[in-house]
Amino acid sequence: QVQLVESGGGLVQAGGSLRLSCAVSGRSFSSYAMGWFRQAPGKEREFVAAVTRRGGITDYGDSVKDRSTISRDNAKNTVYLHMNSLKPEDTAVYYCAADSKSTVRPSYRYTDYTYWGQGTQVTVSS
Repeated sequence: QVQLVESGGGLVQAGGSLRLSCAVSGRSFSSYAMGWFRQAPGKEREFVAAVTRRGGITDYGDSVKDRSTISRDNAKNTVYLHMNSLKPEDTAVYYCAADSKSTVRPSYRYTDYTYWGQGTQVTVSS
């Protein structure tokens, strides 16, 4: 079993930045591509960013790609999401997820991810 625990969310002013962390326990962390998704009230789950198993390839959703960086530290079993120039529309619950299948490129499809964290709330005030 794999457990994912997100942290780092909170209330941020527009224009600010934050770093989310996701600590993973259980089976080998480096066996998983990792992704971040978000979901705002009344909206569908949205792809934010993903990274391959060794961190060599990343991918970003269109709404965040110029403002975000995903990274991972396999020695610490942790994946990070750094976002800057935050906007009120970034307000959502942010989830990290683990994908055991993707190898060449990280997936943007939430259905490809097997394990999910409970999420962390990010609220951006205007």
